[in-house]
Amino acid sequence: MKDKKVLFMAQAAMIAAIYVALTVVLAPFSFSEIQVRVAEALTILPAFTPAAVPGLFIGCLIGNIAGGAVLPDIVFGSLATLIGAFFTWKLRNAHPLLAPVPPIVANTLIVPFVLKYAYEVPLPVPFMMLTVGAGEILSCGVLGMLLYYALRSRREQIFGTAA
Repeated sequence: MKDKKVLFMAQAAMIAAIYVALTVVLAPFSFSEIQVRVAEALTILPAFTPAAVPGLFIGCLIGNIAGGAVLPDIVFGSLATLIGAFFTWKLRNAHPLLAPVPPIVANTLIVPFVLKYAYEVPLPVPFMMLTVGAGEILSCGVLGMLLYYALRSRREQIFGTAA
């Protein structure tokens, strides 16, 4: 039992660290009304391990703080990632192509309002839903699915769980 808790915490910490590193290193692409946050490709990981849910949330939270985000972005942007990760985990036994849908939807619906009201971006919310949604499709849908298929055959070795 203790080994499972240690594995869970280690996986969550590693996922958080990778998310932060990708967000900060690729900061020019991670923030603004037109963004492709490469770290969001990791939102596919709850399909493999429940540890990814808190790992992604903590990683996004720290990444937003380190990236200089304002408080509403730190809170609501991180909650969008948490919601997406949680529902990806809930869909873990469904068709793999459904896995990136929750983070795409959560971020497309939440982040434009953060941009509009926290950063006072003068663009219309529906337009920012298109730009944020397009970025999420690229990061979660394309990069995330590439990551999914790259990890799928090594699932047991990487995550310690059977397929």
